[in-house]
Amino acid sequence: MRQTSAAAWVAATAATVLLVTGCGSSDDGKPVAQRNAAAAGSQDINAHPLSDIKQGGTLKLPISQYIADFNRYTANGNQGDAAEINELVEPNLFSADAKGEVHLDPDFLLSAEVTSAGPQTVVYKLNPKAKWSDGKSLGWRDFEAVWKAQNGTDKAYEAANTSGYDQISKVEQGADAHQVKVTFSKPYADWKRLFDPLLPAAAIDTPDKFNKGWLEKIPITGSAFKISKYDKTAQTITAVPDPNWWGTKPKLDSITFRALDYTAWTDAYLNKEIDYASALLPEDYKRLAKAAGTDIRVGARWDEVHIEFNGARGPLKDVRVRQALQHAIDRKAIATAFGKDLPVKLQTYGSHFFMPNQAGYQDNSGAYGTYDLKKAGELLDAAGYKLQGDKRVKGGKQLTLSYTLSSGSTSAQVDQAELVQAQLAQAGIKLDIAKVPANDYFSKYVTIGNFELTSFRWVDQVFRSEAYPIYRQTSGKNLYENYGSVSSPEIDALLKKASATTDPAAANKLYNEADARIWALGHSIPLYQRPQILAVRSKLANYGASGLEDRVDYTKVGWLK
Repeated sequence: MRQTSAAAWVAATAATVLLVTGCGSSDDGKPVAQRNAAAAGSQDINAHPLSDIKQGGTLKLPISQYIADFNRYTANGNQGDAAEINELVEPNLFSADAKGEVHLDPDFLLSAEVTSAGPQTVVYKLNPKAKWSDGKSLGWRDFEAVWKAQNGTDKAYEAANTSGYDQISKVEQGADAHQVKVTFSKPYADWKRLFDPLLPAAAIDTPDKFNKGWLEKIPITGSAFKISKYDKTAQTITAVPDPNWWGTKPKLDSITFRALDYTAWTDAYLNKEIDYASALLPEDYKRLAKAAGTDIRVGARWDEVHIEFNGARGPLKDVRVRQALQHAIDRKAIATAFGKDLPVKLQTYGSHFFMPNQAGYQDNSGAYGTYDLKKAGELLDAAGYKLQGDKRVKGGKQLTLSYTLSSGSTSAQVDQAELVQAQLAQAGIKLDIAKVPANDYFSKYVTIGNFELTSFRWVDQVFRSEAYPIYRQTSGKNLYENYGSVSSPEIDALLKKASATTDPAAANKLYNEADARIWALGHSIPLYQRPQILAVRSKLANYGASGLEDRVDYTKVGWLK
């Protein structure tokens, strides 16, 4: 199952700190054999040709919460479940394969190419068969509407990510009604990530439509599936094939998304209420691996678990306090705790932009990401928090922070918070764990910066520039995706320069330079690369651990004959 690059999902960790020596222990006392993470480019999806798949059937999938906003281009809609459902029913112009290589989708695009380098100009040739559910053909006005909503010029649009769009100078019709010409003011290397998914102009061409027109519903669709039912009472959203679809006919009769607390997924799978569940937590893996008719599908993807620091409030406004946290939190202990009793080894890493198995990766944590209680103490001393007994005190008050946690968290997510709490206590810092309602976690806490520490994931960042809004400077109440409001003009400038650098090696050098500054500023602390370990019905084809592929082709998913 995929989540988008901008998906913010709560991270999961395991309970106790035990050394990983190549194997853990199972519930019957036998060791769990551990292997290295799956190689980049590999998949475990039970691949089959369409001829092997029967026509019909329902696919039942869990989501972490009922969807409040389906517009994935807004901050509140920029959540993994919302984005996946949006992309199921809207045109996806490009997608990455298992190796991370990007290709156009011929159902929507006949071609897309840079026709001029000065200025950079891209011409898209749309498939004439492609239409919206209101009967209109996909056209240049749709591209124009996405650009105007996303380029940051009109602050009334609550855009989550303006990068790339703010480098476009003009969007216009090409040679005919099925061509679109996009002209850039300066080069943009990752132009294929733009307008993807494409949204209809009729549903986003005013700030009111863009910001509010996608709340709890999708107004217009344009793909193989459409939404047939929103049931807030049952917490389900049902998609069915669109009879007007011009491409390959889907095999499934319907896909039902059901909002469930993550803690309920394993039982729901075992009760055959859903057809997929994460087997990433050891206690879940042990139960799911023994379930009849179940495959454990394992893969490697761009998936990082991190702890976010809020530099806009309280003691964390001081960079020295944020740096101290980076030294007081033992990342290796957290990864070790999480990885015990799993079939895949975990590793910490030192980059905000690259996974360890990616070209361009280098560890930029340097002097800022080491576990070093002495250094943490020196930084806290410099910030005025002096050690009195076992407490760090300033102005007569102990240094106290809060860790925001969803009430729908798994025991392992709670364990991570408690492990961080114990680690910070060793540095004299008191950490209060604040549980908030699961359905409010993102919209009322994370995405509006209403926290001090919290932990979630960024996934599937095939295009490096997708990370720009995570580390860019905020603008008033618009946090973009930099929910902790930690950045600098230097970081902003480096990331803008990197996004305009078309030579990959030169761009990677700039991203690594920016990464070193991000570590020094104490933006967030990457913990470990999270593997894909999924329990999936054995009869389900073309679904599972997709590796670097960034979206599921649901026209190919179905049940074997």
